Amino acid sequence: MAAGVGTRGGGARYDSIDALRGVAIVWMTAYHFSFDLNHFGWIHQDFYRDPLWTVQRALIVSLFLFCAGLGQAVAVQQGQSWRRFWKRWAQVAGCALLVTAGSLWMFPRSFIFFGVLHGIAAMLIVVRLTAGWGRWLWLAGAVAVASKFVAAWLHPQFPALAFLDGRAFSWIGWVGQLPVTEDYVPLFPWLGVMWWGVVAGQWLLSHRAQWLRARLPAWTGPLSWLGTWSLTWYMLHQPVMIGVMTALK
Repeated sequence: MAAGVGTRGGGARYDSIDALRGVAIVWMTAYHFSFDLNHFGWIHQDFYRDPLWTVQRALIVSLFLFCAGLGQAVAVQQGQSWRRFWKRWAQVAGCALLVTAGSLWMFPRSFIFFGVLHGIAAMLIVVRLTAGWGRWLWLAGAVAVASKFVAAWLHPQFPALAFLDGRAFSWIGWVGQLPVTEDYVPLFPWLGVMWWGVVAGQWLLSHRAQWLRARLPAWTGPLSWLGTWSLTWYMLHQPVMIGVMTALK
């Protein structure tokens, strides 16, 4: 599903961003819990076509990517070095490879070859290189999101574009037919959401920094904690839930 990327290990953190990411984590965990119940046959839902689940998935991924963009805006504003950036990026990319390996074992016919962590790893590099675009990121994000729909319209008109559906190019996102995989978060349109997170974060830091620094109610503490450890939670929650359900099956 999704994992957040913050700026842990460098500069001051904003509890508001961590808490928002924590909301996404709780939502994602509930979604995955339902997915696992369905996988083990304890409920019967269509997670691949039913809007109840497909819309939720899109919203969860959007929230995580927006938070990742906010985190990158903070990291750049705090002067995060490229060395620290690559250290954090390597953690995300390494976890992405583990997700591929795990899904290949569990879903050999629909393993995750470019899921949310793969997408985030690619998007982080693009976002880091384009953070200086400022307000143009609003437009860039809109173009990135719109490109998905333009590509869907072009495919029937130009059959030669079918090569974009192959695994070698489907990571871009300009496909005419979705690949068979358990998680798919290509560069487009999702880069647009992260770009919006970056430019929103830059605006907040410049004009409403007090909103980010505002003291949150005590009950949000667990959410902020989850947001701080989002990648760790993402990597562990599914193996734990699947292991428990397997034992109870």
